[in-house]
Amino acid sequence: MEQPIEMNTLSQILEKLRMKGKDNEIKMSDHGKMQSINLNKIYKPEDLTIVKTYRFEGMSDPADSSVLYLVIDKDGDIGYMLDAYGTYSDNEGPAFDDFLKKIPTADRDEQELFS
Repeated sequence: MEQPIEMNTLSQILEKLRMKGKDNEIKMSDHGKMQSINLNKIYKPEDLTIVKTYRFEGMSDPADSSVLYLVIDKDGDIGYMLDAYGTYSDNEGPAFDDFLKKIPTADRDEQELFS
């Protein structure tokens, strides 16, 4: 019999990342480039790999619905990208979505990422 999957909140996942020193947010700059301020890096899609995706859906407020993408860069640094669904997204225009679609994926086990 399979073990039930533990449900995590967005804040729990972000706290795990912070505790492991991997809380490097990667976001679209005002100049249309994807960057991590903590790591002082600017990325192209081919520089990253999505290794885990978490989807969060608010019980009563659609504004609470979001997606957290854990990514690893070519140097082995782990970071994350956060986006809300639909009209609640902070990323205006197609640039963020177009960038995201070009990032390769390689699903990894959570324990591997947080060890």
